[in-house]
Amino acid sequence: MTALDARVVVRRPTFTLDVTITATPGEVIAVLGPNGAGKSTLLGVLAGLLRPSEGHMRLGDADVTDVPPHRRGVGLLAQQALLFPHMTALANVAFGPRAHGVPRRAAEERARELLTAVDAAALEGRRPAQMSGGQQQRVALARALAPDPDLLLLDEPLAALDVDAAPALRSLLRRIVRDRKQTALLVTHSALDALVLADRVVVLTEGRAVEAGPARDVLARPRSPFTARIAGLDLVPGVVTGDALRTADGATVAGRIDGVADGEPGVAVFPPAAVAVYAEKPSGSPRNVLPVRLAALEPVGDLVRLRAVARPGGPLWVDGLAADVTAAAMAELMVEPGADLWFVVKAAEVAIHGVRGS
Repeated sequence: MTALDARVVVRRPTFTLDVTITATPGEVIAVLGPNGAGKSTLLGVLAGLLRPSEGHMRLGDADVTDVPPHRRGVGLLAQQALLFPHMTALANVAFGPRAHGVPRRAAEERARELLTAVDAAALEGRRPAQMSGGQQQRVALARALAPDPDLLLLDEPLAALDVDAAPALRSLLRRIVRDRKQTALLVTHSALDALVLADRVVVLTEGRAVEAGPARDVLARPRSPFTARIAGLDLVPGVVTGDALRTADGATVAGRIDGVADGEPGVAVFPPAAVAVYAEKPSGSPRNVLPVRLAALEPVGDLVRLRAVARPGGPLWVDGLAADVTAAAMAELMVEPGADLWFVVKAAEVAIHGVRGS
């Protein structure tokens, strides 16, 4: 087991990545973030494939900042298996140990052990073209583990798999990483992958870490629109005032205050299933009535998800909010994208959290 301590700074004309990543021995860190947040750049630096503008990287007691990729003790499992096409599964997995000077017989013995560990022993003599995508990814995992890396980098390893292969490999990854007590860093867009595989989550936005903490806490209490979206929640930013959140344009969203004092920045979070949708402004005095314009309709299981954008002249913070309704409710509404609607949320369904760093 090996600890990771890294600060990565990469400066480009239109983008700067500046993030510190630490992991205790055997800990798995998930890095989430929208496209362009810097996730791939971070992995490239940690793998030794990109040179940072400044910073450091230590694995255990060793400073590997300037160590070339093949000597820094890092394994990589990417979206695509990238196996050597002319080699068998056994030869692919044995390649790493052989490159580090391990005798052929010992390298092949280790390769067989790892192929068994990843439930791919039967693939020993097959070449990549004779394997399914899921089988190739199992072999690629064994290959990444074969040199016994101090740090395993997982670059969206399930993204290219079909819906049948992904759950099996996710379970396998969890078992292998936990059993080996492998220090790992996982880049993913999947909240499920983060919950199943990671101990902690770091969320990147525009090259900076904007959220960090235990995976369940970050995903259950999102502090950024991106995290809320992948966690399947609606999020409204603002400042806490009494029992509500006041948005930038002065509107209020009432909810349950969760340990946040007046005047502190916060976010109101609620599930799309808690949103009622009306074609006309509802009568009475519901606490949270939000004017929106329907942007898109998406199937979500047996429900229909309505994606909202701001109306012209309306509050901008409603952009991206979602409501989940039944097909029957959708039929009653009889609306199409472009229609003006009202999203209504009971205050009891809204949780108001403080923002990290407040």
